Amino acid sequence: MLDIRMVREETERVKTLLARRGKSYDAEIDRALALDERRRALILESESNQSNQNRVSKQIPVLKKEGKDTTAVMAEMKALAEQTKLLTAELSAVEEELRDVMLGIPCVPDEGVPVGKDSEENTPIRTWGEPPAFDFAPKAHWDLGADLDIIDMPRATKVTGTRFSFMRAGGAALERALLNFCLDQNTKAGFTELMCPYMANSATLTGTGQLPKFADQMFKIEDTNYYLISTGEIPATNYYANEILDGDLLPVYHTTNTACFRSEAGAAGRDTRGLIRVHQFHKVEIVKFVRPEDSMAELETLVAQPESLLRALGLPYRVVVCCTGDMGANQAKQYDIEVWMPSYGKYVEISSCSNYVDYQARRAGIRFKREKGGKTEFVHTLNGSSLPAERAVAAILENYQNADGTVTVPEVLRPYMGGRERITKE
Repeated sequence: MLDIRMVREETERVKTLLARRGKSYDAEIDRALALDERRRALILESESNQSNQNRVSKQIPVLKKEGKDTTAVMAEMKALAEQTKLLTAELSAVEEELRDVMLGIPCVPDEGVPVGKDSEENTPIRTWGEPPAFDFAPKAHWDLGADLDIIDMPRATKVTGTRFSFMRAGGAALERALLNFCLDQNTKAGFTELMCPYMANSATLTGTGQLPKFADQMFKIEDTNYYLISTGEIPATNYYANEILDGDLLPVYHTTNTACFRSEAGAAGRDTRGLIRVHQFHKVEIVKFVRPEDSMAELETLVAQPESLLRALGLPYRVVVCCTGDMGANQAKQYDIEVWMPSYGKYVEISSCSNYVDYQARRAGIRFKREKGGKTEFVHTLNGSSLPAERAVAAILENYQNADGTVTVPEVLRPYMGGRERITKE
């Protein structure tokens, strides 16, 4: 959520930067400003009314002591009390509407973010590794998985529905090894591991920005206030919701491995085969809580973490700066890391690393004090995928496949798989 003071004091700048997202938010900004003006007027009126109440209430005991009639003063007191009740009700309604309007306005993009319509206009900034040169016809990961009997999507479709999978035998072992490797590397880099709930309530999802705008992407538990989480970012960020942190503790780093559940609304016909776009997957997430002046530098070290994992795994990748049209609604700046996928013949997103500045913190109420007794400020939050297991498994299968149909296990994962060097059909 944006700072209403910033919207009020820098209105044209805010409108101009938001328009870079490809849509005008002028109407929403104007409505927010009108509500804010009414809110401030009501606060002044309420304070004046309260002052009058205090003044009149002090007259009553004096008049009684002097034996004078208090009828008129009591009537005035009653009228002022009724006015206070009306003002309080209107102020509450205005504040609620203002919050609803502000929740619908996206984060102001950083001025350095490139302007563009979609992912085709993202800006590549660095590349690592060379795509493998096969001397045989490489297979897609879904064919490798079926041939090796390590990915079973037909049975998952029978058990649940489309866009689900069973990982079995060497495939299950590979995914488990990958998740443990990512967690170990993240904790070595200073991230504290969390084991998180896989469900969250609506207030939590509002805090990180999934609600109200992206409700169609979520799975809601019927007749409850619970949703299945779409990312570990949700519980790991809201861990500090409505708390004031000691500034001396910042920065705070979290990492978590969770199952993630996404409806993939609007994805019909896209990536219908394999593990790239599924309803349930596992992902290791990293989250940061930092001081405002440090957040852009912290973004650079954030993106370096999943990069280090991909390099250790020997997977070719590139990093792109997301343009305004491709960047998430809650982000001020976003990098995507894309891994080379031979079956696609291109780089495919495997990690998004974002700086939310104070946008999430304002929604979730996450603040800090630089010193004891000092004023409270909103932290800046950042998060990134480090790494999503299914996409990483798909990339390993495709990039490490052999002519005989087996798959070589990346060296860094072998200790997690009992020294196993190849995945074969069992």
